[in-house]
Amino acid sequence: MKNLIKTRSFKNILYAIVLIVIAGILIFIKPGNTGDNQLPVKETVVSNNENTSEVTPGSSSGVIKEAKAMPVYGNWRNFTTKDGLPSDKAYTVRIDGDRVLVGTHGGMAVYEKGKWRTYTTEDGLAHNGVVSIDVSRLTGDVWIATFAGLNRWSGGKFETFNQFNSGLPNDLVYNVFCDGKDIWVATGGGAGHYDTFTKEWEIFTEMNAPMHEPWSYAVSAGDGKVWIAAWGGGVIEYTYETKHFRDYVDPDGFMEIDLQPDDGIIHDITTATSYADSILWVSTYFGMSRYDGKNWKGYFKEDSGLASNFINFLRAEGKVVFVCCDNGLSTFDGTTWVTYLKDDNSENGKAIITNGTEKKEVPLSPSIAHNFIIGVDAENDVLWVATSKGVSRGEIIR
Repeated sequence: MKNLIKTRSFKNILYAIVLIVIAGILIFIKPGNTGDNQLPVKETVVSNNENTSEVTPGSSSGVIKEAKAMPVYGNWRNFTTKDGLPSDKAYTVRIDGDRVLVGTHGGMAVYEKGKWRTYTTEDGLAHNGVVSIDVSRLTGDVWIATFAGLNRWSGGKFETFNQFNSGLPNDLVYNVFCDGKDIWVATGGGAGHYDTFTKEWEIFTEMNAPMHEPWSYAVSAGDGKVWIAAWGGGVIEYTYETKHFRDYVDPDGFMEIDLQPDDGIIHDITTATSYADSILWVSTYFGMSRYDGKNWKGYFKEDSGLASNFINFLRAEGKVVFVCCDNGLSTFDGTTWVTYLKDDNSENGKAIITNGTEKKEVPLSPSIAHNFIIGVDAENDVLWVATSKGVSRGEIIR
């Protein structure tokens, strides 16, 4: 039995995150005009002469054969401030039909019909630091999580929810998730639930839920349940029908090693949850966990195709999970891994396909914009990736 050493101690990570949050609040939170005097939307036309990546001639058929049903993305196109983004620091990306919504350090950018439009506090955003976006399938409203409140974008107007005018748990909103009429948020002061029909809020903290502390990173839902990634508290599961909670924590209780592989969630410091195809995926700063409702399975860089154990975010679509790491993007369908890495000294990179002990590398030119990945979304044959140096769009290689 192999013990997997986790590369960062709990105390070091906690100390680092506290410093990051304090610095983020000091840097990001600046007074913005949220009044009625809105400036015209800023618009930039994207040149049609952008470079796109192509797989080395003769390699695409080998990729598909190697990956079988696992999608492999190429033909990458990268967008930065030169193309119309308000900032190269992209935190989140969400596909909404014919348009793409991107949360950046400088506001929300919307890509539609080859053009970028930017929305900031001057247009009604609670804060220019947009860290999470989701779209309600019920109403089409766009919900936006920022460093200073929650926005609903509907009918071209921004509505702001904060601690002063609503039941939002905390103005530092890390994640927002739409589940029918219900809107869930993960904040620095607990998880929040907003019923858009009754317009009532519920707040969940260590006072009324099995959390170690109120700090929540992310939330997802499906099949009548909600899963909250709680800092230092693993995953908190909420069932709509019974209104009861239960928690999933690392059973061995060790912060430095995974003493007993596959005995439960691999670590209590969780960063995101995502549910699809009856599978719950959980990301942590020490690897990834998969739960089928009965059995847990842990994945680490040391024994899989995972780009890094330090995972910022993940999103599952069907059988495939897209994993945003601090050193690359990984995708996994339960059997085959595909990891995308950019070269340090050029715009090129590669896709590494791993199936068991077999590996295959496919050169990409250009590759993704940067290896520090924070957000991702996929729909049909297209993949969008939010990185610390721009946004990347890839297509399935055929």
